[in-house]
Amino acid sequence: MSATARIVLVDDDPDLLRLLGLRLGAAGYEVEALDSAEAALNALAARRADLLLTDWRLPGMDGLELFEQVRQRYPAMPVILLTAHGTVPDAVEAVSRGVFGYLVKPFDGKALLDKVAQGLSLAGSGRVVDQAAAGWRSGLVSRSPAMEELLAEARMVAATGASVLLRGESGTGKEVLAKAIHLASPRAGQPFIAVNCGAIPDNLLESELFGHEKGSFTGANARQTGLIQQADGGTLFLDEIGDMPPPLQVKLLRVLQEREVRPVGATRATPVDIRLVSATHRELEALIQEGSFREDLFYRLNVVSLRLPPLAERREDIRLLAAHFLEKISTRYQKAVSGFAADALEYLSAAPWPGNIRQLANVVEQCCVLTTGSLVTLTQVQKAVASEESAIPTLAEAKRQFERDYLERLLRLTGGNVSDAARLADRNRTEFYRLLQKHELTPAAFKLE
Repeated sequence: MSATARIVLVDDDPDLLRLLGLRLGAAGYEVEALDSAEAALNALAARRADLLLTDWRLPGMDGLELFEQVRQRYPAMPVILLTAHGTVPDAVEAVSRGVFGYLVKPFDGKALLDKVAQGLSLAGSGRVVDQAAAGWRSGLVSRSPAMEELLAEARMVAATGASVLLRGESGTGKEVLAKAIHLASPRAGQPFIAVNCGAIPDNLLESELFGHEKGSFTGANARQTGLIQQADGGTLFLDEIGDMPPPLQVKLLRVLQEREVRPVGATRATPVDIRLVSATHRELEALIQEGSFREDLFYRLNVVSLRLPPLAERREDIRLLAAHFLEKISTRYQKAVSGFAADALEYLSAAPWPGNIRQLANVVEQCCVLTTGSLVTLTQVQKAVASEESAIPTLAEAKRQFERDYLERLLRLTGGNVSDAARLADRNRTEFYRLLQKHELTPAAFKLE
Protein backbone atom coordinates (compact mmCIF):
# COMPACT_ATOMS: atom_id res chain seq x y z
CA MET A 1 0.00 0.00 0.00
CA SER A 2 1.35 3.50 -0.83
CA ALA A 3 0.34 7.11 -0.38
CA THR A 4 0.96 9.66 -3.13
CA ALA A 5 2.24 13.13 -2.26
CA ARG A 6 -0.54 15.70 -2.58
CA ILE A 7 0.02 19.10 -4.24
CA VAL A 8 -2.30 22.10 -4.18
CA LEU A 9 -1.87 24.08 -7.40
CA VAL A 10 -3.15 27.68 -7.71
CA ASP A 11 -3.34 29.78 -10.89
CA ASP A 12 -6.08 31.99 -12.37
CA ASP A 13 -5.06 31.08 -15.95
CA PRO A 14 -7.26 28.04 -16.75
CA ASP A 15 -5.01 26.84 -19.61
CA LEU A 16 -1.83 26.97 -17.53
CA LEU A 17 -3.65 25.43 -14.58
CA ARG A 18 -4.75 22.51 -16.74
CA LEU A 19 -1.26 22.05 -18.26
CA LEU A 20 0.50 22.09 -14.88
CA GLY A 21 -2.08 19.70 -13.45
CA LEU A 22 -1.49 17.25 -16.30
CA ARG A 23 2.30 17.39 -15.91
CA LEU A 24 2.20 16.82 -12.16
CA GLY A 25 -0.47 14.14 -12.44
CA ALA A 26 1.56 12.29 -15.07
CA ALA A 27 4.51 12.33 -12.67
CA GLY A 28 2.41 10.45 -10.11
CA TYR A 29 1.31 13.27 -7.83
CA GLU A 30 -2.20 13.86 -6.52
CA VAL A 31 -3.11 17.39 -7.65
CA GLU A 32 -5.90 19.73 -6.57
CA ALA A 33 -6.04 22.60 -9.07
CA LEU A 34 -7.67 25.85 -7.89
CA ASP A 35 -8.07 29.35 -9.31
CA SER A 36 -7.76 31.54 -6.17
CA ALA A 37 -5.81 31.86 -2.92
CA GLU A 38 -9.05 31.79 -0.92
CA ALA A 39 -10.02 28.45 -2.47
CA ALA A 40 -6.56 27.09 -1.67
CA LEU A 41 -6.85 28.01 2.02
CA ASN A 42 -10.23 26.28 2.19
CA ALA A 43 -8.80 23.17 0.53
CA LEU A 44 -5.84 23.07 2.93
CA ALA A 45 -8.15 23.42 5.93
CA ALA A 46 -10.20 20.46 4.72
CA ARG A 47 -7.19 18.25 3.96
CA ARG A 48 -3.51 18.91 4.38
CA ALA A 49 -1.23 18.93 1.33
CA ASP A 50 2.48 18.13 1.04
CA LEU A 51 3.32 21.16 -1.12
CA LEU A 52 1.74 24.37 -2.42
CA LEU A 53 2.53 25.60 -5.95
CA THR A 54 1.02 29.04 -6.61
CA ASP A 55 1.16 31.83 -9.14
CA TRP A 56 2.34 35.18 -7.78
CA ARG A 57 -0.32 37.25 -9.56
CA LEU A 58 -3.79 36.21 -8.42
CA PRO A 59 -7.11 38.06 -8.13
CA GLY A 60 -7.80 39.18 -4.57
CA MET A 61 -5.15 37.70 -2.28
CA ASP A 62 -1.89 37.27 -4.24
CA GLY A 63 0.59 34.40 -4.02
CA LEU A 64 2.85 36.09 -1.47
CA GLU A 65 -0.08 36.86 0.83
CA LEU A 66 -1.17 33.25 0.43
CA PHE A 67 2.33 32.13 1.46
CA GLU A 68 2.15 34.26 4.62
CA GLN A 69 -1.17 32.66 5.57
CA VAL A 70 0.20 29.19 4.89
CA ARG A 71 3.38 29.86 6.86
CA GLN A 72 1.30 30.79 9.93
CA ARG A 73 -1.00 27.77 9.69
CA TYR A 74 1.28 25.10 8.18
CA PRO A 75 4.90 26.13 8.84
CA ALA A 76 6.38 22.84 7.58
CA MET A 77 4.71 23.03 4.16
CA PRO A 78 7.03 24.09 1.28
CA VAL A 79 5.67 26.80 -1.04
CA ILE A 80 6.84 27.39 -4.62
CA LEU A 81 5.93 30.65 -6.42
CA LEU A 82 5.39 30.96 -10.17
CA THR A 83 6.56 34.38 -11.28
CA ALA A 84 7.09 36.47 -14.42
CA HIS A 85 10.49 37.96 -15.32
CA GLY A 86 9.53 41.38 -13.99
CA THR A 87 8.98 40.10 -10.45
CA VAL A 88 12.20 38.04 -10.08
CA PRO A 89 13.72 40.51 -7.54
CA ASP A 90 10.53 40.23 -5.51
CA ALA A 91 10.72 36.44 -5.74
CA VAL A 92 14.30 36.46 -4.48
CA GLU A 93 13.16 38.58 -1.54
CA ALA A 94 10.30 36.14 -0.92
CA VAL A 95 12.81 33.26 -0.69
CA SER A 96 14.64 35.17 2.05
CA ARG A 97 11.31 35.35 3.92
CA GLY A 98 10.82 31.59 3.82
CA VAL A 99 9.35 30.69 0.42
CA PHE A 100 11.02 27.43 -0.63
CA GLY A 101 11.66 28.55 -4.19
CA TYR A 102 10.33 30.07 -7.38
CA LEU A 103 10.01 29.27 -11.11
CA VAL A 104 10.18 31.95 -13.78
CA LYS A 105 7.65 31.66 -16.60
CA PRO A 106 7.98 30.13 -19.08
CA PHE A 107 9.64 27.04 -17.58
CA ASP A 108 10.00 23.49 -18.89
CA GLY A 109 8.47 20.40 -17.36
CA LYS A 110 11.76 19.06 -15.99
CA ALA A 111 12.49 22.27 -14.08
CA LEU A 112 9.01 22.08 -12.55
CA LEU A 113 9.34 18.44 -11.49
CA ASP A 114 12.87 18.95 -10.13
CA LYS A 115 11.78 21.89 -7.97
CA VAL A 116 8.72 20.03 -6.69
CA ALA A 117 10.82 16.97 -5.83
CA GLN A 118 13.30 19.16 -3.94
CA GLY A 119 10.48 20.75 -1.96
CA LEU A 120 8.92 17.42 -1.04
CA SER A 121 12.32 16.05 -0.01
CA LEU A 122 12.85 19.03 2.30
CA ALA A 123 9.48 18.44 3.94
CA GLY A 124 10.16 14.74 4.48
CA SER A 125 7.69 13.66 1.79
CA GLY A 126 8.82 11.50 -1.08
CA ARG A 127 6.88 11.27 -4.32
CA VAL A 128 5.45 7.99 -3.13
CA VAL A 129 5.76 6.88 0.49
CA ASP A 130 5.37 3.16 1.16
CA GLN A 131 4.03 1.50 4.29
CA ALA A 132 7.48 0.77 5.72
CA ALA A 133 8.53 4.40 5.33
CA ALA A 134 5.39 5.50 7.18
CA GLY A 135 5.94 2.99 9.99
CA TRP A 136 7.44 5.66 12.24
CA ARG A 137 3.95 7.18 12.72
CA SER A 138 1.93 3.96 12.78
CA GLY A 139 0.81 4.60 16.38
CA LEU A 140 -0.64 8.01 15.46
CA VAL A 141 -4.04 7.55 13.80
CA SER A 142 -5.20 10.79 12.21
CA ARG A 143 -6.60 12.58 9.17
CA SER A 144 -6.90 15.95 10.92
CA PRO A 145 -5.10 18.76 9.04
CA ALA A 146 -3.79 20.10 12.36
CA MET A 147 -2.32 16.72 13.28
CA GLU A 148 -0.90 16.15 9.80
CA GLU A 149 0.88 19.50 10.02
CA LEU A 150 2.21 18.57 13.46
CA LEU A 151 3.47 15.23 12.15
CA ALA A 152 5.16 16.92 9.21
CA GLU A 153 7.03 19.16 11.67
CA ALA A 154 7.86 16.17 13.87
CA ARG A 155 9.31 14.30 10.87
CA MET A 156 11.56 17.26 10.03
CA VAL A 157 12.72 17.63 13.65
CA ALA A 158 13.37 13.90 13.98
CA ALA A 159 16.14 14.06 11.39
CA THR A 160 18.09 16.46 13.63
CA GLY A 161 19.51 15.97 17.11
CA ALA A 162 17.61 18.92 18.56
CA SER A 163 15.87 18.61 21.92
CA VAL A 164 12.08 18.65 21.61
CA LEU A 165 9.48 19.85 24.13
CA LEU A 166 6.03 18.35 23.62
CA ARG A 167 3.14 20.33 25.08
CA GLY A 168 -0.52 19.48 25.44
CA GLU A 169 -3.20 18.29 27.82
CA SER A 170 -2.92 14.95 29.59
CA GLY A 171 -4.01 12.05 27.40
CA THR A 172 -3.29 13.71 24.04
CA GLY A 173 -0.59 11.18 23.09
CA LYS A 174 2.68 12.91 23.95
CA GLU A 175 4.55 9.67 24.63
CA VAL A 176 3.27 8.15 21.37
CA LEU A 177 4.55 11.20 19.47
CA ALA A 178 7.88 11.02 21.31
CA LYS A 179 8.26 7.38 20.22
CA ALA A 180 7.36 8.36 16.64
CA ILE A 181 10.08 11.04 16.64
CA HIS A 182 12.54 8.42 17.85
CA LEU A 183 11.51 5.95 15.12
CA ALA A 184 11.85 8.63 12.42
CA SER A 185 15.32 9.63 13.64
CA PRO A 186 18.78 8.19 12.90
CA ARG A 187 18.64 6.72 16.45
CA ALA A 188 15.70 4.45 15.63
CA GLY A 189 17.69 1.26 16.20
CA GLN A 190 18.87 2.38 19.64
CA PRO A 191 16.99 2.41 23.00
CA PHE A 192 13.91 4.52 23.65
CA ILE A 193 13.61 5.06 27.42
CA ALA A 194 10.47 6.73 28.81
CA VAL A 195 10.29 8.17 32.35
CA ASN A 196 7.31 9.85 34.02
CA CYS A 197 8.88 12.40 36.37
CA GLY A 198 5.57 12.94 38.17
CA ALA A 199 5.02 9.26 38.97
CA ILE A 200 8.30 8.65 40.85
CA PRO A 201 8.83 10.12 44.35
CA ASP A 202 11.48 12.84 44.47
CA ASN A 203 13.87 10.81 46.63
CA LEU A 204 13.81 7.90 44.19
CA LEU A 205 13.82 9.89 40.95
CA GLU A 206 17.49 10.84 41.23
CA SER A 207 18.54 7.21 41.63
CA GLU A 208 16.24 6.07 38.80
CA LEU A 209 17.57 8.67 36.36
CA PHE A 210 21.24 8.92 37.26
CA GLY A 211 21.83 5.52 38.85
CA HIS A 212 23.76 4.86 42.05
CA GLU A 213 26.76 3.02 43.40
CA LYS A 214 26.48 0.23 45.94
CA GLY A 215 26.30 1.62 49.48
CA SER A 216 25.74 5.22 48.32
CA PHE A 217 22.65 5.46 50.55
CA THR A 218 20.66 3.25 52.89
CA GLY A 219 19.01 0.50 50.88
CA ALA A 220 21.47 0.75 47.96
CA ASN A 221 22.50 -2.90 48.20
CA ALA A 222 23.77 -3.12 44.63
CA ARG A 223 25.01 -0.85 41.87
CA GLN A 224 22.21 0.42 39.59
CA THR A 225 22.63 1.82 36.09
CA GLY A 226 20.44 4.90 35.67
CA LEU A 227 17.90 5.37 32.90
CA ILE A 228 20.00 8.13 31.32
CA GLN A 229 22.83 5.67 30.78
CA GLN A 230 20.39 3.02 29.57
CA ALA A 231 19.28 5.46 26.86
CA ASP A 232 22.87 5.96 25.63
CA GLY A 233 22.89 6.20 21.85
CA GLY A 234 19.10 6.53 21.73
CA THR A 235 16.30 8.76 22.98
CA LEU A 236 15.37 9.66 26.56
CA PHE A 237 11.75 10.77 27.00
CA LEU A 238 11.02 12.70 30.20
CA ASP A 239 7.26 13.03 30.66
CA GLU A 240 5.84 15.66 33.05
CA ILE A 241 9.19 17.45 33.15
CA GLY A 242 7.52 20.31 35.03
CA ASP A 243 7.26 18.04 38.09
CA MET A 244 11.02 17.48 38.31
CA PRO A 245 12.37 18.91 41.61
CA PRO A 246 14.86 21.83 41.30
CA PRO A 247 17.95 19.90 42.55
CA LEU A 248 17.49 17.33 39.79
CA GLN A 249 16.94 20.08 37.23
CA VAL A 250 20.49 21.23 37.97
CA LYS A 251 21.86 17.71 37.45
CA LEU A 252 19.90 17.24 34.21
CA LEU A 253 21.17 20.58 32.90
CA ARG A 254 24.72 19.41 33.57
CA VAL A 255 24.07 16.19 31.63
CA LEU A 256 22.84 18.19 28.64
CA GLN A 257 25.74 20.64 28.79
CA GLU A 258 28.59 18.23 29.52
CA ARG A 259 27.21 15.12 27.79
CA GLU A 260 28.10 13.01 30.82
CA VAL A 261 26.32 11.61 33.85
CA ARG A 262 27.52 10.98 37.41
CA PRO A 263 25.59 8.31 39.39
CA VAL A 264 24.79 8.94 43.05
CA GLY A 265 27.87 8.07 45.09
CA ALA A 266 30.19 7.90 42.08
CA THR A 267 33.48 9.79 41.93
CA ARG A 268 33.72 9.88 38.14
CA ALA A 269 31.30 10.84 35.39
CA THR A 270 30.44 8.61 32.43
CA PRO A 271 30.01 10.02 28.88
CA VAL A 272 26.51 9.65 27.41
CA ASP A 273 25.03 10.38 23.99
CA ILE A 274 21.27 10.92 24.23
CA ARG A 275 18.59 12.77 22.32
CA LEU A 276 16.19 14.33 24.82
CA VAL A 277 12.46 14.64 24.23
CA SER A 278 10.46 16.05 27.14
CA ALA A 279 6.77 16.69 27.69
CA THR A 280 4.47 18.61 29.98
CA HIS A 281 0.83 19.60 30.35
CA ARG A 282 1.89 22.59 32.47
CA GLU A 283 3.02 26.04 31.33
CA LEU A 284 6.73 26.01 32.12
CA GLU A 285 6.99 29.77 31.61
CA ALA A 286 4.65 30.25 34.60
CA LEU A 287 6.74 27.83 36.68
CA ILE A 288 9.85 29.85 35.81
CA GLN A 289 8.13 33.00 37.10
CA GLU A 290 7.24 31.14 40.31
CA GLY A 291 10.85 30.06 40.73
CA SER A 292 10.11 26.32 40.58
CA PHE A 293 11.63 25.67 37.14
CA ARG A 294 15.05 26.76 35.89
CA GLU A 295 15.06 29.14 32.95
CA ASP A 296 18.40 27.85 31.64
CA LEU A 297 17.09 24.28 31.59
CA PHE A 298 13.91 25.45 29.83
CA TYR A 299 15.93 26.87 26.95
CA ARG A 300 17.89 23.62 26.67
CA LEU A 301 14.65 21.62 26.49
CA ASN A 302 12.69 24.01 24.30
CA VAL A 303 14.87 24.04 21.18
CA VAL A 304 11.80 22.89 19.24
CA SER A 305 8.31 23.01 20.76
CA LEU A 306 5.38 20.95 19.41
CA ARG A 307 1.87 21.26 20.85
CA LEU A 308 -0.58 18.37 20.55
CA PRO A 309 -4.19 19.50 20.13
CA PRO A 310 -6.85 18.14 22.51
CA LEU A 311 -9.18 15.54 21.04
CA ALA A 312 -12.05 18.06 20.99
CA GLU A 313 -10.05 20.06 18.39
CA ARG A 314 -9.56 17.06 16.07
CA ARG A 315 -13.05 15.57 16.03
CA GLU A 316 -12.55 14.23 12.51
CA ASP A 317 -10.15 11.71 14.11
CA ILE A 318 -12.56 10.35 16.75
CA ARG A 319 -14.18 7.73 14.50
CA LEU A 320 -10.80 6.62 13.16
CA LEU A 321 -9.38 6.31 16.67
CA ALA A 322 -12.45 4.47 17.99
CA ALA A 323 -12.24 1.94 15.13
CA HIS A 324 -8.49 1.56 15.67
CA PHE A 325 -8.88 0.88 19.40
CA LEU A 326 -11.82 -1.47 18.85
CA GLU A 327 -9.85 -3.57 16.38
CA LYS A 328 -6.88 -3.88 18.74
CA ILE A 329 -8.96 -4.56 21.85
CA SER A 330 -11.34 -7.05 20.24
CA THR A 331 -8.32 -9.01 18.97
CA ARG A 332 -6.74 -8.97 22.42
CA TYR A 333 -9.89 -10.23 24.14
CA GLN A 334 -10.88 -12.48 21.22
CA LYS A 335 -14.27 -10.76 20.89
CA ALA A 336 -16.21 -10.80 17.61
CA VAL A 337 -17.07 -7.09 17.67
CA SER A 338 -16.99 -5.56 14.21
CA GLY A 339 -17.82 -1.92 14.90
CA PHE A 340 -20.13 0.73 16.35
CA ALA A 341 -23.77 1.43 15.56
CA ALA A 342 -24.27 4.66 13.59
CA ASP A 343 -25.86 6.54 16.51
CA ALA A 344 -23.08 5.32 18.82
CA LEU A 345 -20.49 6.85 16.48
CA GLU A 346 -22.44 10.11 16.40
CA TYR A 347 -22.41 10.19 20.21
CA LEU A 348 -18.67 9.49 20.35
CA SER A 349 -17.98 12.25 17.83
CA ALA A 350 -19.92 14.83 19.85
CA ALA A 351 -18.74 13.90 23.38
CA PRO A 352 -16.51 16.46 25.17
CA TRP A 353 -13.56 14.10 25.97
CA PRO A 354 -11.86 15.99 28.82
CA GLY A 355 -9.52 12.99 29.17
CA ASN A 356 -8.65 13.12 25.46
CA ILE A 357 -7.41 10.01 23.61
CA ARG A 358 -6.71 8.10 26.82
CA GLN A 359 -10.35 8.50 27.88
CA LEU A 360 -11.60 7.44 24.43
CA ALA A 361 -9.43 4.29 24.56
CA ASN A 362 -10.83 3.40 28.00
CA VAL A 363 -14.41 3.89 26.81
CA VAL A 364 -13.84 1.69 23.76
CA GLU A 365 -12.26 -1.02 25.91
CA GLN A 366 -15.17 -1.01 28.35
CA CYS A 367 -17.66 -1.23 25.47
CA CYS A 368 -15.76 -4.08 23.84
CA VAL A 369 -15.53 -6.09 27.05
CA LEU A 370 -19.22 -5.73 27.96
CA THR A 371 -20.91 -6.00 24.55
CA THR A 372 -22.60 -9.28 23.63
CA GLY A 373 -23.34 -8.48 19.99
CA SER A 374 -21.31 -7.71 16.90
CA LEU A 375 -21.96 -3.95 17.15
CA VAL A 376 -21.43 -1.58 20.08
CA THR A 377 -24.74 0.19 20.73
CA LEU A 378 -25.50 3.78 21.69
CA THR A 379 -26.65 2.71 25.17
CA GLN A 380 -23.35 0.93 25.82
CA VAL A 381 -21.34 3.95 24.70
CA GLN A 382 -23.38 6.35 26.85
CA LYS A 383 -22.96 4.11 29.89
CA ALA A 384 -19.20 3.77 29.34
CA VAL A 385 -18.69 7.53 28.90
CA ALA A 386 -20.68 8.24 32.08
CA SER A 387 -18.65 5.61 33.95
CA GLU A 388 -15.36 7.10 32.75
CA GLU A 389 -16.29 10.60 33.85
CA SER A 390 -17.40 9.45 37.29
CA ALA A 391 -14.18 7.42 37.65
CA ILE A 392 -11.95 10.53 37.58
CA PRO A 393 -10.84 11.09 41.21
CA THR A 394 -10.94 14.43 42.95
CA LEU A 395 -7.64 16.20 43.59
CA ALA A 396 -7.82 15.28 47.28
CA GLU A 397 -8.41 11.60 46.45
CA ALA A 398 -5.55 11.58 43.95
CA LYS A 399 -3.18 13.17 46.49
CA ARG A 400 -4.17 10.69 49.18
CA GLN A 401 -3.59 7.73 46.85
CA PHE A 402 -0.22 9.09 45.77
CA GLU A 403 0.85 9.60 49.39
CA ARG A 404 -0.09 6.03 50.32
CA ASP A 405 1.70 4.57 47.26
CA TYR A 406 4.79 6.63 48.12
CA LEU A 407 4.85 5.41 51.75
CA GLU A 408 4.39 1.79 50.68
CA ARG A 409 7.29 2.10 48.22
CA LEU A 410 9.58 3.55 50.91
CA LEU A 411 8.70 0.76 53.34
CA ARG A 412 9.35 -1.88 50.70
CA LEU A 413 12.67 -0.25 49.80
CA THR A 414 13.85 -0.11 53.44
CA GLY A 415 12.36 -3.43 54.53
CA GLY A 416 10.03 -1.74 57.01
CA ASN A 417 12.78 0.31 58.72
CA VAL A 418 10.95 3.48 59.80
CA SER A 419 14.12 5.47 60.54
CA ASP A 420 15.56 4.80 57.07
CA ALA A 421 12.21 5.45 55.38
CA ALA A 422 11.76 8.74 57.25
CA ARG A 423 15.28 9.79 56.24
CA LEU A 424 14.55 9.10 52.56
CA ALA A 425 11.32 11.08 52.83
CA ASP A 426 13.17 13.94 54.55
CA ARG A 427 10.76 13.78 57.51
CA ASN A 428 11.34 13.18 61.23
CA ARG A 429 10.26 9.87 62.75
CA THR A 430 7.30 11.37 64.63
CA GLU A 431 5.83 12.96 61.52
CA PHE A 432 6.49 9.81 59.51
CA TYR A 433 4.69 7.64 62.07
CA ARG A 434 1.67 9.99 61.87
CA LEU A 435 1.60 9.49 58.09
CA LEU A 436 1.71 5.71 58.54
CA GLN A 437 -1.16 5.84 61.03
CA LYS A 438 -3.16 8.07 58.69
CA HIS A 439 -2.93 5.41 55.97
CA GLU A 440 -3.14 2.46 58.39
CA LEU A 441 0.23 1.09 57.29
CA THR A 442 2.16 -1.32 59.57
CA PRO A 443 5.96 -1.26 59.09
CA ALA A 444 6.32 -4.83 60.34
CA ALA A 445 4.37 -6.07 57.31
CA PHE A 446 7.20 -4.85 55.07
CA LYS A 447 10.12 -6.40 56.97
CA LEU A 448 12.32 -8.66 54.89
CA GLU A 449 12.25 -12.36 55.66
